Amino acid sequence: MRFLLLALIAAPAFAAHTGVPKIRTGPELSDIALFVMAAIGVFLIRRAMRARFARKQKD
Repeated sequence: MRFLLLALIAAPAFAAHTGVPKIRTGPELSDIALFVMAAIGVFLIRRAMRARFARKQKD
């Protein structure tokens, strides 16, 4: 178990990387996915708040 934990901690040190950053030409897929998830979250929160406010107005 300790060996597995040590291997997980040391894994990033053994990852292959040249040290040269990749030139970005546009947004990555993960950037787009993060934006979409944030937009969905804002939409759901606004919808829930509107429904909550509408219930209070009826009472």
